[in-house]
Amino acid sequence: MKLYDGGRAPNPRRVTVFLKEKGIEVETVPVDMGSLGHKSAEITTKNPLQRLPVLELDDGTVICESVAICRYFEEIQPEPALFGIDAKDKALVEMWNRRAELNFLASVAAAFRHLHPAMATWEVPQVPDWGEANKPKVLDFLRFLDGELAKREFIAGPRYTIADITAMIAFEFMKPAKISCPEDLTHVWRWFKAVQARSSAAL
Repeated sequence: MKLYDGGRAPNPRRVTVFLKEKGIEVETVPVDMGSLGHKSAEITTKNPLQRLPVLELDDGTVICESVAICRYFEEIQPEPALFGIDAKDKALVEMWNRRAELNFLASVAAAFRHLHPAMATWEVPQVPDWGEANKPKVLDFLRFLDGELAKREFIAGPRYTIADITAMIAFEFMKPAKISCPEDLTHVWRWFKAVQARSSAAL
């Protein structure tokens, strides 16, 4: 199989971190998103939405979307379990991963894509007001998350999961989006420093 990878972009990075946590090595095909490699004919044939990452299996099946790719690897190598260990745990991990994706990562991405000058040719049209509107959404979620992390070590419970990967990527993405986490959110900072110190998070 081959993984068409977009490097440090948030969604490709989610899969990279996930695979490192699993200890899985996959043949990787680097794609330069800076030069719009994700819009090439080769990638477009595999994913008409022109998004990365893309996983191509040995039988020619193409799987797109980062969480779908991670779920595939979870099924073929269940341990360590990053999507939960039983019905309740899996539901909680799913709940928190969705929250991290829809309320955190999506808002950070909107701020970046609609405000950063480098994204002007990518996000057409850029709507600066929408970018600005998403910044307080990020801070509201971080305050909510700080209260939750006062109760437990990781996002979805006592174990590291896909929800921590999604939230970590979102937190990292705040820097280019020019959003700062308030210093008084001590539980968020404690969590972030811990997950970023894991070997899987190394760039």
